[in-house]
Parts: sequence; C-alpha cells; structure tokens
Amino acid sequence: MRRGVEKESLRAQAGATSLALTPHPTALGSALTHETVTTDFSESQLELITGVHASADDCVSELTEIHQAVYHALGDELMWASSMPCRLPADETIPIGRYGASNIGRAKSVYRMGLGHRYGRRMQTISGIHYNWSMPGLDNADHFALIRNFRRHSFLLLTLFGASPALCASFVAGREHGLRPLTDGTLHMPHGTSLRMGRLGYQSDAQASLSVSYNSLDGYAASLQDALTRPYPAYEKVGVMNPGGEYNQLSTTLLQIENEFYGTIRPKRTIRSGERPLHALRERGVEYIEVRCMDLDPFEPVGIAASTMRFLDVFLLHCWLTDSPDDSPAELGALARNQHRTASAGREPGLQLERRGGEVALRDWGRELLAEFAPIAAKVDAALGGSLYREALEAAVARWADFDSLPSARVLAEMTAAHASSHLDFVAARSAQAREHVLAQPAPAGLDERFADSARASLERQAAIEAADTLDFETFRQQYLDPAQLRG
Repeated sequence: MRRGVEKESLRAQAGATSLALTPHPTALGSALTHETVTTDFSESQLELITGVHASADDCVSELTEIHQAVYHALGDELMWASSMPCRLPADETIPIGRYGASNIGRAKSVYRMGLGHRYGRRMQTISGIHYNWSMPGLDNADHFALIRNFRRHSFLLLTLFGASPALCASFVAGREHGLRPLTDGTLHMPHGTSLRMGRLGYQSDAQASLSVSYNSLDGYAASLQDALTRPYPAYEKVGVMNPGGEYNQLSTTLLQIENEFYGTIRPKRTIRSGERPLHALRERGVEYIEVRCMDLDPFEPVGIAASTMRFLDVFLLHCWLTDSPDDSPAELGALARNQHRTASAGREPGLQLERRGGEVALRDWGRELLAEFAPIAAKVDAALGGSLYREALEAAVARWADFDSLPSARVLAEMTAAHASSHLDFVAARSAQAREHVLAQPAPAGLDERFADSARASLERQAAIEAADTLDFETFRQQYLDPAQLRG
C-alpha cells in the first residue's frame, strides 16, 4: 500500500480569530508550481501536499516537516486547526486564490471565481484532509467496487473521525441553517459529527441533481462528461463574463471542470501537463483513490494521526475485499440521506440509517463492520511485522464503545469546559498549541534552506510558464474546455 496526504488549512490572523487577508507569502513560493505548498480556494487557504509513502509514520513525518517550514515562513499567522473556518469577512471580500498571469494561472482563478458565484465563497473556506491511497494490482473494476463499498460504509469514518460539530456564526450569516446556539457567536448540533460533510458543507442543488453511478469507469465517465458539457440555466444567467469584460466563471455548464464534482471519494489518475483529468482516467485507468471525507483533527498537531491512516488502510482493504454489488439510483439516494443523518446527528442514541431497503442502527452497523476488520488488520500486521494495525483497530473499537470519546464529542466538551462554549476561542487555542508542538519537534538539518530553494525554483517555473504563453486567454479557455479533450 502507498499513501499521501493533502491537508487544507486557513491562515488566521496573528493573535486573532479572523481570516488572514494577506497575499500568499512569497517565502512559500508559487502557489501555481510549488510541489508541496499551494492554495485551495482562497488566497488564505493553504494546501500542504506530501509525497507518496510506504508507511503512515513516514507520511506523518513529512507532513510535520512541511508544517515546520511553513510556520517559519508564516511569521505570527496561524494555520487554523478546524475544518470549519475562523471568523470570516463579508463573502465578497474573501480573497480567491491568485496564480499569476499565465493562462493556466488565470484559469485557476476564474474557476474559483465561478465557485464563488455558484456556491458562495464561505462554503469554499471549509478545509479537510484528503487521503490518497493506492495498491498495486487493482484494476478499474477493483477500484470501482472499492468505491461503492466506501460510499456505503463512510458513515463509520464520519462518526469515528468527524471533528466539526460546531462553527462560527459568521459562516452561516444570512442563511437558513437549523443549528442550535451555544453562545452568541457559536452554533452547533448536539450530536453532530461533521458539519463539513452535512447540508451546510459541500452541497448544492445543482449537484444534487446529479446521479453519478460508480458501477464502472465507463458509466462514471459518461455521467461526469454530461455534467461537464450540459448547460445549467442558473449558471447561464451568471454568464461567462460580466458586462465589464471580467470573467465570472470558466463555463456555464453544470460543472466547470472535473474537480468541481464534490464527493466523499474520487477515482484519480496523475495527469500530464494540460491534460483533462477525465481524459487521463479514460485513457490510462484509475491509478489511486482520493478519500475526501476526513475532517482536520484539532487534537492532532498536523491534523491527522498515523494511527488514523492505518485505520483508513484497513477500511479501504475491507471495501475492496468484500462483495460490492452494483449501486442503483435508489441506493444513491439512501446513501446521501445516511451521510446527512450521520453528519448532523451521528452520536444520537438509536440513530437509524438506511440499508438494503430497511433500517439499521448506526451503532449496530458500525459494530458489525469493525468486527469484520479484525482479520484484515491481523494479516497486514503479519505482513509488515508488529501490531500497529491491530492497535489502530482496537482504538477505533474503544471509541465506538464510548461515543463521548469521539473527536466531535471531545470538541464540544472542551469548548464548553475551557473556552466558554466559543468555537473560535477553542480552535484558536488548539491552533496555537499545534504550532508550538510542531516547532518544538527536531527539524531535519537544512530543512529551511531546502524549502527556500524549492520556493525560489517554483517562482522561476511560474515565470517560465508565463513567458512561454502564446495564446490569448479566451482561446486557451475554449480549447481547454473543448469536449474533445474529455475523450479517452
């Protein structure tokens, strides 16, 4: 097995609980071309990217080193330790990511402008951990069977590792939200696990109209191609350009590009320069899968623990090794409802989920799955030596037996006990503690020098890309979005 991590985190103002509105620091290099540090939606939203690793410990070690280098470059700013954002300014003043004057850099910014028009900028400030996982020998059918079972069983991950049961009221200002107040500035769901993965997170009416099947690569690709080429009336009203000639979005189709499709898991393939992700999948098949439902853990200095990664390994192996019948439109609807129930009320006693046309208690279903994981963890330990996978599973079993020990319950308990029920104060304290912990760890010799060299090289690569452009942006946009680019 191989794994890597992409970790998103907002930059927060020093000594405050508000979004940092400063540009992406020059010391971090080019967000367009740096291999390990970029931005996601906002100029204020860092994304830290590890390489591919043979062990969870090595992956966490590299993630820690990236954090050390980034903290040195940030000065007093903090990396926000929660998936739900810090205090946000008015929606239109949240800065979108800027990637320079090249066509590809402009396209990345226009895409983000489109996300802002379609879903609002606040929704795009949510952060998470993406866990990229691969294993040699799996073909397309294996990967899609794994994905179908992952989607059936992901309630287990939301419950075990969800850590966003509360948020700052600025995130939902002016919106219907259904949350309960804790203080004037903090809202929550008493039994919530991951508001990030619920109705207030990455959701939209437009995407709710999609019914993407995971029964085969061909079917998945056809569903995505339809969404990438079908005009959507509400987005046609926005238009590609505004009357002043500035771009509102890349296109008026239901999805601008493949990455706009929000899901708990994605089939992925490394793309070549200028290549569309869907073309890469169709031509060369699934290379790895991207788990997208993991919250930042505010109790872990870099947002995720090695033991969590090992549990994910066992979970994914189980998804692959067990029977995975084809999905159906009815099941896809049930899975969406299960996700929303778990996100908003996963710790509620007696909570029922839908399964095979009936209902089952979340706790019972999870207990069944955890029991099925034991032989897999034992086999991985036997292959690798030691007992780390068994220990990761035992920790999950213990959490399942005591829902008060789940991260979402711990967040609410610590907020209430030590931070006057303030989400902002709790996360600010955890963010400062994470920074102190990471910087107290021994750093490898020459880390800052290597990082400075990488930053300089990335800026040079961006300049070279900008100098090499020959097309005007509109021609580039039309060529990139040509449906012919999506074929295998």
